[in-house]
Amino acid sequence: MGKFNFIQTEIPGVVIIEPTVYGDDRGYFMETYQADEFAAAGIDRNFVQDNQSRSTKGVLRGLHFQKNHTQGKLVRVTLGEVYDVAVDCRPGSATFGKWVGVTLSADNKRMFYIPEGFAHGFLVLSDVAEFTYKCTDVYDPTSEGGIPYDDPTVNVQWPDCGCEHKTSAKDKQHEPFAAQDFAWFAKY
Repeated sequence: MGKFNFIQTEIPGVVIIEPTVYGDDRGYFMETYQADEFAAAGIDRNFVQDNQSRSTKGVLRGLHFQKNHTQGKLVRVTLGEVYDVAVDCRPGSATFGKWVGVTLSADNKRMFYIPEGFAHGFLVLSDVAEFTYKCTDVYDPTSEGGIPYDDPTVNVQWPDCGCEHKTSAKDKQHEPFAAQDFAWFAKY
């Protein structure tokens, strides 16, 4: 048995990863990444940057992308619970404009791989959540872009977190999905 269970979602390339967790009354151990096993599952990317964020219940980050230095992301939650979403922004893709979401938590230990050419965001469902991710390119503030989290064309069905969504001022200024041409993602 491998160290990971790779679950393909309805959008090709977007993958849920369940690591094998070894534990007893002392705690647990798991590997969160192994290049050979990920490559065998079709995730053959070079990760160059790691990030971590901490957010409180109702925080909705996203839906973000970078036009240049486009990032693939391998994400997971180390504390709490979030609902994580990937939106296909690749013109010409059979799933262009479609989204897929998954609940990630410290308890379920699932990971989510979002390839280049996708917008990404998450909603915090627990009182506090710590979110970590590996990226295939560096952060470039000059190429930031995004889609409103409540865009009617994409129509993400965010779960009820029991409170108002807390978004950044910047996230409230994204152009609607239908107003963007996404030409920078055509190569994906």
